[in-house]
Amino acid sequence: MNADTHHPIRPARAALTLFLFAATVLPAAVATPAPAKPPPAVPSSECMDCHEAEFKARKKGQPKEWVGVRPEAFAKSAHGALNCVDCHNSLTETPHESKLPKVDCVRCHEPAVAQFQLSIHGAPRADGKPPAATCATCHGANTHELLPAKHIDSPVSKFNLLPTCATCHDDEKRAHELGLTKHDAVKHFRDSIHGQGLYKMGLNVAPSCNDCHGVHDIRALKDAAAHTSKANLSATCTTCHVGVEKTYLASVHGEVLAKQPDKAPVCTDCHTAHDIERPSSAHFKATSDQLCGKCHEGRLENYHETYHGKAIALNRAGNAPAVAACYDCHGHHDVFKSSDQRSRLHSANIVKTCGECHDGANAAFTQYQPHADPSDGKNYPLLHKVYLFMTTLLIGVFVFFTLHTGFWVGRMALNYSKDPAAFRAARAAAHHDPETYRRFNPFERFLHMLVVTSFMALVITGMPLKFYYAGWAKVLFNLLGGPESARILHHLAAIVTFGYFALHLGSLAIGFWKNRRAVNDPVTGRFSLRRVWSALFGPDSMSPSFQDFRDLWAHGKWFFGRGEKPQWDRWTYWERFDYLAVFWGVAMIGVSGLVLWFPVVFTKLLPGWLINIAFVIHSDEALLAAGFIFAFHFFNTHFRIDRFPMDTVIFSGHITKTEMLQERKKWYDRLVASGKLDQHRVLHSDWESRKPLFKALGFTFLFIGVCILALMVYALLSRLGH
Repeated sequence: MNADTHHPIRPARAALTLFLFAATVLPAAVATPAPAKPPPAVPSSECMDCHEAEFKARKKGQPKEWVGVRPEAFAKSAHGALNCVDCHNSLTETPHESKLPKVDCVRCHEPAVAQFQLSIHGAPRADGKPPAATCATCHGANTHELLPAKHIDSPVSKFNLLPTCATCHDDEKRAHELGLTKHDAVKHFRDSIHGQGLYKMGLNVAPSCNDCHGVHDIRALKDAAAHTSKANLSATCTTCHVGVEKTYLASVHGEVLAKQPDKAPVCTDCHTAHDIERPSSAHFKATSDQLCGKCHEGRLENYHETYHGKAIALNRAGNAPAVAACYDCHGHHDVFKSSDQRSRLHSANIVKTCGECHDGANAAFTQYQPHADPSDGKNYPLLHKVYLFMTTLLIGVFVFFTLHTGFWVGRMALNYSKDPAAFRAARAAAHHDPETYRRFNPFERFLHMLVVTSFMALVITGMPLKFYYAGWAKVLFNLLGGPESARILHHLAAIVTFGYFALHLGSLAIGFWKNRRAVNDPVTGRFSLRRVWSALFGPDSMSPSFQDFRDLWAHGKWFFGRGEKPQWDRWTYWERFDYLAVFWGVAMIGVSGLVLWFPVVFTKLLPGWLINIAFVIHSDEALLAAGFIFAFHFFNTHFRIDRFPMDTVIFSGHITKTEMLQERKKWYDRLVASGKLDQHRVLHSDWESRKPLFKALGFTFLFIGVCILALMVYALLSRLGH
């Protein structure tokens, strides 16, 4: 050896080596005689003479490939107990060639290397490029300071593994080079319940990347040997989640896994791979229907047509709605066919299952069909008939009044085009004539205000459920505070609806009682059916009569220029239709709404499938009412050219004499003939002082109604487009 005998460090190092040998090796050898291990060809101390890192610069003559080693760091490393030549086994003497052969790790790490060469990291890629990773990629490039995997500072320790994997899996450029389809898995994992356990709570029992994917034997997801393949995933997850695999394998999902592994849902299909969250979290429940719907698309579509499904869909980003998600009824890992006695939906268990949310539910209640399809006449014949009736009614009313309104607009536009100045003058006179007559008394105006406010509240809180799939519905539902707040507001508005309806019926009863003598013949004093008929269907009654059909015919002739513009009495045929629609609507929407509000109460006497019918009626009738009011009633009352922008009669209660003569001359002539005109004349009114407030309210209602109508039409068209 060409060693420098005058080197100042060598004598000290030799003495230290001799001392350590005498203090450790010799006593052990004396205590436990063993075959002596031959000394290495070149001791590490001799290597350190040149390679100790305290030599900050290469000495003269040292090659540029020179490698410095820090003794204190090497001693802590995984290889600290080895001699240099244990790895650099080609080295037999010093000094040596400037560049040594590559170290062969296989001699010590044969099992790990064999696994790695078959893994997705170590196997040659199809494009001929070198493997995606090497040992140094994960463990570190400096093999002299490579720490044991369990050392807290190791790049592959549990708490450091995530950033190590992220060098490839969270780098978009690197992921593209390697052909990775996802480059944000690590970021998602950090936010998952597993990542939070590691990095927020410091739990070393929480899994990191290699606990699921493996260490050196990481395979592609499609590889049957992969820890995360469908065949192996449940076993991988249950290394931590003990007992779940047994339950899962016994379920219908586990049965599918045993027969058709490629089609079976496994842990990651429901819990996802890197976004795993607490199953008890609000977000998990709010998105669980979408996870189940990946396999059960048809069932999901019908589920979304129920209150449960709509509330879930509308509350994706909010708090967990207090409604049943799929797993609340079907189970979690223990999903069985309903015919299986272990199923939560088996006839022996379903009452208890429903009772978890619906206290007092009985066997009749469980006849409710949460996935019923109203368009399926074969499996749901009665529900299908109700659905056809409501659809026919809905389409029929909208088609008729769309044509009616269109013809009316066309006729008025024609009249306006003939003499615009005269048309505007007549409209101004009708609005500003100071001589007015009472058309609605204060009680009637109060009831109308209750009708308007409660109807608006019902529509605002109910229409998002009808159009749950529209973006605006989700925004509106969140503004209302979510499903629970919307439900409470909807019920309060329903109470107001029942209240004004009861008040109106009461006023009718009082009116009939006060005028009970009017049904008697004034000459004989005896009861007269003719006078009863006149009271029920006369011009002062809101009940539809044959005269309304005659007025409709006359109006239609005027639309097409086949007759003179008709004159009306106190009520027009469209006003009587509106009035009748309130009775129909309160009956249909009100009764069906009560069934949906108190399903347990109603199913004490009636079958549970009545809830399905009630839902169809309530939903379609509400759509009919909202569409009719915001489109046709608004036009008939406010948006006609001769009344635009608003007819304030329902707020003031007054109608001008000019308007009476222009449109209700029959009523005016009848009042004159009966001598009752002055009874309706308004002599003193505070309308001018109240006008700003009520016009502001009126325009607010009109604006909200028109906006909701536009959103409804948009939602309907968007769904038809899909």
